[in-house]
Amino acid sequence: MAFSLPPIAALHSPLMDQSLAVLKEFLPSPAPALGTIERSIPMPFKQLVAEAPLNRLFAEAMAEGEFDDFEGRRIRLEVNGGHPGITFGFWAGRLRIVDGPGEATIRGSLAAFKTLAERKQDPDQLFFQRRLVIEGDTELGLALKNLLDSLEWDFSPRKLLFTKS
Repeated sequence: MAFSLPPIAALHSPLMDQSLAVLKEFLPSPAPALGTIERSIPMPFKQLVAEAPLNRLFAEAMAEGEFDDFEGRRIRLEVNGGHPGITFGFWAGRLRIVDGPGEATIRGSLAAFKTLAERKQDPDQLFFQRRLVIEGDTELGLALKNLLDSLEWDFSPRKLLFTKS
């Protein structure tokens, strides 16, 4: 007997949406597992995987000098609970992944970062609702938030993986 997949429309049914909502509510957070994975990945591999896509994503803005105020500064993005996270800086015209803490830390849930990246909600609302929090040098964190909010950027896999940096 052959197995067939359900039609695409069935995957977006109210029952499927409700089932996924229940699973999200009762399944444990992936953050501890992601933190364990993140800590076991060597820094050179993180740099290899993350730097090129970030630099492609923001290439136009960097060429126009939009990131110049961040020269030599470090900012950490961190999932609630202290990990996983990534610290990046801007040196010599490029975004770099670095080890250690940031001068500013932007912390939130995976869902909040996803909402921010997909531009589904005004970034100010995410901060006012405390879904994202800035710690440390808040002026630096707000400057980054304002820069990202002002840029037109495409967070699609095609842009991240295939456009020249």
